[in-house]
Amino acid sequence: MTMKLGGLSRRSFLRTGTAFGLAAGVTGLKTPAFAQSGLGDIQAILDGISVEGYVREDYRKLYNMDNTPLWDPAKDWIRTVDWEKVRSELAGTTVRFAIGAADQESAAVAIAPFEALSGIKVELVPIPDDSIYDKAISEFISGNASFDALQFFSAWLGDFAGPGFLAPLDDYAAKWALPLDDFHDTYRLNYGYFGGKLVGIPFDCDIQMVHLRKSVLEPILGGPIDLVNSVPTYDELIRITAEANKLGGGVAGIGLLGARGFWSTYSWEHIAAQAGMQLFDENFDPLLTSEASMKGLDTLLALSKNAIEGVAGAGWGENRAAWLGGQVAANISWQDSGTQAMRPDQSQIVDDFVTIYEPRIAGGVFAPPNIAGSTSVVTATSQNPEGAFLMLAFLTTSSIMAMNEANANGVAPGYKSVLTNENLRKVSQPMKVWSDSLEHAWCSPRLPGMFEMEQALGNEINRAITGQITGKEALENGQAAWKAIMAKNGFGTDKAPVQYADVKAGTYVGGGKALPF
Repeated sequence: MTMKLGGLSRRSFLRTGTAFGLAAGVTGLKTPAFAQSGLGDIQAILDGISVEGYVREDYRKLYNMDNTPLWDPAKDWIRTVDWEKVRSELAGTTVRFAIGAADQESAAVAIAPFEALSGIKVELVPIPDDSIYDKAISEFISGNASFDALQFFSAWLGDFAGPGFLAPLDDYAAKWALPLDDFHDTYRLNYGYFGGKLVGIPFDCDIQMVHLRKSVLEPILGGPIDLVNSVPTYDELIRITAEANKLGGGVAGIGLLGARGFWSTYSWEHIAAQAGMQLFDENFDPLLTSEASMKGLDTLLALSKNAIEGVAGAGWGENRAAWLGGQVAANISWQDSGTQAMRPDQSQIVDDFVTIYEPRIAGGVFAPPNIAGSTSVVTATSQNPEGAFLMLAFLTTSSIMAMNEANANGVAPGYKSVLTNENLRKVSQPMKVWSDSLEHAWCSPRLPGMFEMEQALGNEINRAITGQITGKEALENGQAAWKAIMAKNGFGTDKAPVQYADVKAGTYVGGGKALPF
């Protein structure tokens, strides 16, 4: 999870691990090789995109990593695509890539290997980090966007795809054999497709999980934490975090995302999904006041009584700091709370935590939540859509995503072949539970107006957390706001921007599957 604080933009993965690794691993590419003396040797460039060339040296030493791939080379797109064919068709063309302004310099370094492999020049279009959404929308509406490709928060996908601002990618994916079947279904369907067409390539593939401190909670539980059985239900999580909250010592029972807007919505969605909540019926009527929805909010409000002080203002950054700083006994947050907690330079709780399988709710389902994340797209007005597609396929390839995870930079891989790699699992504690959980993932549909709806609902849930209104009132207010926003976006009319059948499969992928434990 890499949401920027103080705004809604996403921090590109290029800013930290990738810029460091690719610059170090591919000698002399700060200026693209083809701009100096013709295109370089393909295999030599690919060999430089390696564990030794990419993963931080201190992390390699910490985990005794050699140059063994953390991915499956047979499914790593940059090692299977025909770069000679790419060069013959597209060398000398240009792609304009919109990116947060703070990431411009590091992205220039990271993109160099793609330029050297393809012969395609990449020009970066910097956008102020806190105004990416507004800037992108304004350019799309103008009908003449100044960029060919864009990477953004996946909740905005419907806003950009619904009006036709994004280019269809199915033909390019087929021509260049993009391994879409290697993506877990929840990411492929929710970060890639809109209205039955491929319009994006999953980029940062998040999932929310439950993390526990061993030193605090094992005495309460009476022994070592079992990933399945120690905390099988949310009722048990409420009980043990209440007990932990009584211990004092600067450690609160639980960390939650309780800030206004989408943060509180995400916490509610996470828990309510376990009660079997779905956000809409087949007519796209909101179901926020359903029994499952209310059960989820009641559970969240009960947990909030055991939460760290200031929970009503906690977004991702505040939550992360409290968890890694050892200020909470349990935490509900993204998978990187587990990976980063392993790293001594980031964490004060190394070796004192474990990530468990999602607790259940009676009468509900096992539905670990795929929440947030980001995707990458090509604009409908792109002057070089095929070149832009190839650049995005490079940036999202499995080897780079695997090494992002090894670098614990918060940009998560969504590939089955990566998340099952035993070498990578040694450096990412949550990965076994994470991978198993994705086969049962829940996700809110990427509809036009969806992010605005999650913002509005979160404001109401935050008021319930702070005791200003009841949980029932929060969900009723949210439902009224959702209906108004959906009407504004054409739902309930013959001009609805998407059909329910096009999103249903992605909302819960666990139906009919055996549990992983």
